[in-house]
Amino acid sequence: MSVNNIATIKRITADDLSTLLLSSKAPQVAVIDVRDDDHVGGHIHGSTHVPSSTLDHQVPEIVRKMADKEVVVFHCALSQQRGPAAALRYMHERQRKAKKGEMEGIATAVEETGPAKTASDDKPGEQEIYVLDKGFEGWQQKYGRDKRLTASYTPDFWEE
Repeated sequence: MSVNNIATIKRITADDLSTLLLSSKAPQVAVIDVRDDDHVGGHIHGSTHVPSSTLDHQVPEIVRKMADKEVVVFHCALSQQRGPAAALRYMHERQRKAKKGEMEGIATAVEETGPAKTASDDKPGEQEIYVLDKGFEGWQQKYGRDKRLTASYTPDFWEE
């Protein structure tokens, strides 16, 4: 039985995510940006924008599209509410599909016997699911001007 909740979702720092995105593992990493009308001022290069206001009906499709990714990272502006809530919905949908046998090889994240093995164990279908610590606000402070990592960055938007 799974015991996933917002408190148990793992966090990834901007530094760790940037390292992944600049590595040979980048094709196996998906970033899901769930900002709504605050999706301005830039975004993480290669991220998928899924506004949190439309997330509920898109989660099954996102799970299907991200099935081959080793790492999926969710974020909003600060990653305090929308990002973690989106990651939790995603995890629950993956578990639901795995239990129904709809997705071969999917790990159910946490079993009664303890944590599931991670993507680093090289088993197909398993994923590491994270929330970006400090959200896009924290990301842009470090990597906003880095064109390899951030697209459509608008410095004026972030300056006071």
